[in-house]
Amino acid sequence: MWRTGRGRHSSLADDLSRTHWYQGPDLDGLGFSTMTERPDDPAPHPHATEAEVEAALKDTKLAQVLYHDWEAETYDDKWSISYDQRCIDYARGRFDAAVGPAPLPYGRALELGCGTGFFLLNLMQSGVAKSGSVTDLSPGMVKVALRNAQNLGLDVDGRVADAETIPYDDDTFDLVVGHAVLHHIPDVELSLKECLRVLKPGGRFVFAGEPTTIGNAYARRLGNITWKATTGITRLPFLSGWRRPQEELDESSRAAALEAVVDLHTFDPGQLEAMARSAGAVEVAAHTEEFAAALWGWPVRTFEAAVPEEKLTWRYRMAMYRAWIGLSWLDENVMRRIVPRQFFYNAMITGVKPGGSGK
Repeated sequence: MWRTGRGRHSSLADDLSRTHWYQGPDLDGLGFSTMTERPDDPAPHPHATEAEVEAALKDTKLAQVLYHDWEAETYDDKWSISYDQRCIDYARGRFDAAVGPAPLPYGRALELGCGTGFFLLNLMQSGVAKSGSVTDLSPGMVKVALRNAQNLGLDVDGRVADAETIPYDDDTFDLVVGHAVLHHIPDVELSLKECLRVLKPGGRFVFAGEPTTIGNAYARRLGNITWKATTGITRLPFLSGWRRPQEELDESSRAAALEAVVDLHTFDPGQLEAMARSAGAVEVAAHTEEFAAALWGWPVRTFEAAVPEEKLTWRYRMAMYRAWIGLSWLDENVMRRIVPRQFFYNAMITGVKPGGSGK
């Protein structure tokens, strides 16, 4: 840690105010401490108070930092993220679905909104890129992503950064990727323009895991119903062992309040394609996936968040995973032929920077 001229530890509010990408109000006094991977990066702050959440409700970028710092250390467990063959195949499957056959590997890749590194690190393990850089608005997420990369022995660097003002030079990367990030960015088209700026001519961007407008509507509804039902029924005395401690449920509710602030957009696939073309990309294509899998998966994930971890046995987890695999097969081989693409939950978008051969 370092000290400011006023003789106390610098706060995250101070750091945000000094950082070029932060455009919010003066948030000094919220009590954030500083400990960073880079000297000029703000530190993770994993437990927001009610006062901090209240301040974040008026500032979406502060909300992004608080919510994702809050989630960073438990995010992989919450979403069953791993760096073994299961998630390597999943990440590579999303990439191949978006891009199709392509000469690999790319040289240097950038991930925007890296979270814990799920997308880029697993893509690198599958042979998509040789080296990479991870960026996120959340210091906590960057810290975890770099730790995961180090544990995997991957050539990855990273920094805290805003996707609307990417802190890299023009023509730096061969590939830009992101998973479940565009819907958090206030100005998506500006971010796509930044992606094209830092890509080399012929370089490609690939974003996956973005909520469609229709898919998000039914997923949210199913999640809310499941949360209310699970937290309600576990109040019964004979089911008390299935109820999380109230303080954990309260913390989850505060996190959910921030989640409603940080989830800024949903997308129609056609509109997403138009936005990418307007940003300057060529060879633009959007794809969607998960219909039956989403209708089933969202209640399952919500139930898992509402009950104690020890109740979710290995046998249970494997059963849920096999069910998801089966429903994903149904979506790909049956539902895709009869359900319009905008009804699927996840959207993917890819495009190429003009001026090169592209991959």
